[in-house]
Amino acid sequence: MADIIRMPRMSDTMEEGVIVGWLKQVGDSVEPGDVLAEVETDKATMELESFQEGVLLYIGVKEGPVKVNGVLAVIGEKGEDYSALLKEAEAGTGSAAAEPTAQESAPAAEVLVAETSSTNGAASNSSDSRIKASPLAKSIANDAGINLSGIKGTGDQGRIVKRDVEALLGSKADTTASPAIAPAPVTKEKEAPAVQPFVYGGGNGANYEDTPVSQMRKVIARRLGESKFSAPHFYLTIEVEMDKAMESRKQLNEIAPVKISFNDLIVKSCAAALRQHPAINSSWMGDTIRKNNDVNIGVAVAVAEGLLVPVIRHADMKTLSQINTEVKLLAGKARERKLQPDEMQGNTFTISNLGMFDIDEFTAIINPPDACILAVGSIVKKPVVKGEELVVGNVMKLTLSCDHRVVDGVTGAKFLQTLKGILQDPIRMLV
Repeated sequence: MADIIRMPRMSDTMEEGVIVGWLKQVGDSVEPGDVLAEVETDKATMELESFQEGVLLYIGVKEGPVKVNGVLAVIGEKGEDYSALLKEAEAGTGSAAAEPTAQESAPAAEVLVAETSSTNGAASNSSDSRIKASPLAKSIANDAGINLSGIKGTGDQGRIVKRDVEALLGSKADTTASPAIAPAPVTKEKEAPAVQPFVYGGGNGANYEDTPVSQMRKVIARRLGESKFSAPHFYLTIEVEMDKAMESRKQLNEIAPVKISFNDLIVKSCAAALRQHPAINSSWMGDTIRKNNDVNIGVAVAVAEGLLVPVIRHADMKTLSQINTEVKLLAGKARERKLQPDEMQGNTFTISNLGMFDIDEFTAIINPPDACILAVGSIVKKPVVKGEELVVGNVMKLTLSCDHRVVDGVTGAKFLQTLKGILQDPIRMLV
């Protein structure tokens, strides 16, 4: 019996995916593990793999956007009549009540959360480009510096697939003690057929350029628009003297296994302050306000197409060194578009730090489902009063954006007072 392949929801923010290209064509035989198509989502470019045996009978969209739960293809027996099944499936596409989860939406295929190469760099080995291999296999091989000509493919018609490259890497790890090969720069084998920017120079001095909006930018625009215009924001700003924090950081870095950053101190201090002010660590749920028992802090990371927010889970229970290591790892994965969906979910509070760009003060838009987000400015030298004397101090401004449906002014102010006290006397974050 024929099976309908639908566009699955691969993250909590995904509303549509873009078909970059099909690696199988109508009439081709399909076996479990074969890559059917490449799909661009708001997070990464992924491969759609089949786990159904049969023949690809129908392709719904050759290239372009497809809504979640939209019909992608049909797999069945050669010559099978699938017209009634397709008509029924297309009639139900887009129904909110019937919208499936990522696991339910593609009964004949699965999506591997693995970005195909899209970074700039040296071109792939020309001999590799003539070898039959899936884009994911080529990407893994390029990253490991492996020539695909030395691999025997086990996929359809001898195609090299992911498992073949991983098997070779595994055998190398088992039989040699040589250091790992440095990753080689890679280029994407096949670019998405995006509309090229159009530069117009016409009458009345008009001169502009239109660039297609990426899936990531669409999601950022939608989510932040919803947050800004549905959650009543208000803002609280406080100045923090950072002299003791700077001295403590210097002492910590003399003994710490990693170099502690000011951002690490802020994450840890926020985690400690959230434990004392659970109302800040809350979410608006419509009919209820949810006070979250776990302290999971999202850290905004700038990438080429916008912002990604990886999450440091149980930040209040982690050391500064652990926070540092985890932030670096997740930030690196964010910039390479390799973050997994679960690494960007579950946040209860978010920090956006622009201090490294010499921004003294700014306001941030709340990152749903959080009730608050903290905007961190740079540390600047300015006159401060200490005792009866006017001296030069190191001052940082923090601005808390609050959802007034959850947090009142006094509640937010008390949280900032606690946070200020911890940063001005960092030993308090250990209590």
